[in-house]
Amino acid sequence: MKKDIANRTDIERLVDLFYEKVKSDETIGYFFTDVVKVNWTQHLPIMYDFWENAVFYSGSYNGNPMLQHTAIHSISPFTMKHFQQWNQLFNDSVDELFEGDKASLIKQRAQSIATVMQIKIFR
Repeated sequence: MKKDIANRTDIERLVDLFYEKVKSDETIGYFFTDVVKVNWTQHLPIMYDFWENAVFYSGSYNGNPMLQHTAIHSISPFTMKHFQQWNQLFNDSVDELFEGDKASLIKQRAQSIATVMQIKIFR
C-alpha cells in the first residue's frame, strides 16, 4: 500500500515527478520548453508552495496563476486536449506515488483549478 501525501516533502516529490512527465510530453511539453522556456529553478519552488497551500492551507503561495495562463494562451492557445493531458499527467503522478485522502484531495483540486481556467480562458 502506498502512503498518503503528508507534508511538503511529499508535495515536492509529486511536483518533481509531474514536471518530469510534462517536459517530455508530446501534447503539452512544448508550452514549458518552447513557448515559456520555463526556468525550473524558479518555477518549481513556486509550484511547491502552490500545491502545499492547495492541500494543507499553508499560506505559502500568493500568486495569480490565471494571469500567467491567460498570457500564455494569448501567445500559444490552449485547447481542451491540453487541459485533459495536463490533468492526466497530474493524476498519473499522484497515483504513482500516493493514495489516501490527501491524494484524492489534490487530484480534486487539480481538476477544479483546470476547470476554472478553462471556463475563464475559453469564455
